[in-house]
Order: sequence, then structure tokens, then C-alpha cells
Amino acid sequence: MLIGVISDTHGLLRPEAVAALQGVEHILHAGDMGDIAILDRLREIAPVTAIRGNVDTAGPCAALPATDVVELGERLFYLVHSVHDLDIHPAAAGVAMVVSGHSHKASVEVRDGVIYFNPGSAGPRRFSLPVTVGFVTVEDGLEATVLELHLKSEADQK
Repeated sequence: MLIGVISDTHGLLRPEAVAALQGVEHILHAGDMGDIAILDRLREIAPVTAIRGNVDTAGPCAALPATDVVELGERLFYLVHSVHDLDIHPAAAGVAMVVSGHSHKASVEVRDGVIYFNPGSAGPRRFSLPVTVGFVTVEDGLEATVLELHLKSEADQK
């Protein structure tokens, strides 16, 4: 199973992100959507599980849950926008992967047998960090990877 992971779109769903996510079986959005229409567009690709982030305080995005758990490929994924707001003990809860965003910095690390995955930011560039999306492959285990999006024009670099 191939899962797409995206975060911090901040109202901008880049065509490069849409293209990169083609062919995934499910999409996880770790918050800071900025525009609920982004979820509609992502649902054209695959089913979506999404949470709100700290910028999703008004309108339809505010109605999204602050955290969520979804079972995919017989593994539990726990979504929380900022890993600092983690309100469970993932290993004790049987969670295989914690998916977060907020920092705009992609990372993959393992703690207590749980993978902590931040796909970085797919929206407006911040802090000179790359624009990225993530993928999780579920087979015998879990493998998380980050893809830097190659933006087409200099104007898109922002």
C-alpha cells in the first residue's frame, strides 16, 4: 500500500504536489490546510484523512478534528499537527506511525518502536526550506520517504 502524506499547504495546493500524489491509495493531511477546497481536490486522487492545524481556526477547516487515528494496511497512524501537542503514548496505544506537520521541516525518526514522520511543507516556501510531500509504503513494515518538489518557475519558488 502506498500512502501520500502532505502538510502545511496554507491555501496552496501546488500542481507538483498533485502530480506527485497520483497513484497513492490514501492521503494523510497533517493540518494547516488554509482552504477546505484543498481536501476536495485531494479526494479526487484518493480517500483523505485530515486534521486541522493552528491556521485552520475559522470556516470549514476549523471543523476538522485536532487529532485523528486511521488504520491503513493493518497499521495505526496517528495524526497531530504539532508533535509537541501529542496527547497519547503512541507505543502503548499500538500506533505504528505519528504523522505531524507544523515545523515545515521534513523528518523521519524512530522512538520506542514508533515512526515519527513529518512530510515538511507543500505550501508556500518558508524559512528557505524545500517544498516537500511524503510517502509511506506499507508492506512487511513501514517505510517513510520525503520527496522534494521541483517547482517549474522562479515565481513558484515562493
